[in-house]
Amino acid sequence: MAYSIDASSDHCYEGTTCLINKLNIRNEEKLAEVEAAIVLGKVTRLDQNPIQGAFDFEHYKRIHQFLFCDLYDWAGQIRKIDFSKKGTVFTPANEIQSCADACFKRIQSFCADGLSHHELSVEVADFYHTVNMIHPFREGNGRTQRAFFSQWMQHLGYRLDLTAVDPDEFMVATIYATQGVMDQLVDCFERAIQPMQLQMNMSML
Repeated sequence: MAYSIDASSDHCYEGTTCLINKLNIRNEEKLAEVEAAIVLGKVTRLDQNPIQGAFDFEHYKRIHQFLFCDLYDWAGQIRKIDFSKKGTVFTPANEIQSCADACFKRIQSFCADGLSHHELSVEVADFYHTVNMIHPFREGNGRTQRAFFSQWMQHLGYRLDLTAVDPDEFMVATIYATQGVMDQLVDCFERAIQPMQLQMNMSML
C-alpha cells in the first residue's frame, strides 16, 4: 500500500505516483521490481562489508544512501513532506531531525550487559518502533531499518535474523506497536535475536 500523499508535490512523474528515478522507469510495478533487485544486492554487500559509523543518525542516513543511490537523487536525505500509511501518521517532516537525533543518541549509549533475553528484546522493539515512527525517508525506510539494526545488533554481540519471523506477522506487529501494543513486536524480536556465541556454537555442530 502506497503512502498517503499528494504525489504531484513530491518527486513523482507528472500525473503519476511513480517516483522520479535515475533509470527513468515510469511504471510503478516495474520500478518496484528493479528497486527490489538492486537493493537486495546492496543488502548482501552490506552483510559482507558493513558501512562503518557511530550508530548515530548520520550513520543511518549513509546506509540509506548506499542502498538507494543508484535509483534516487535524494537517497540519504530526510523527506520534506508529511505522510501516513495504513492509518499510521509518521513524524512530521520538520520534526524528523530533532526526533532522530534524540533516538539515535539513546541507541549509541545503549548497553545490553546484564539484560535477560526478554529484556533485550523489549528494548530493541522499542528502538525499532521509535525509528519506524520517525520514518525519515521518502521511500526505503523498512529496508534501511533492517540493515541498520542487523549491524547494530552485531555490534552488541548478537545476530538479528528476521527470517525467523513471518514477514506478514512482523508487519502486523509493527502496526500494533503504533497503537501502543508492543507484545507482538517484542515476541518477534525474541525469536529473531540470537547471541553471537550461540550462533557460532550451532554452526560448529
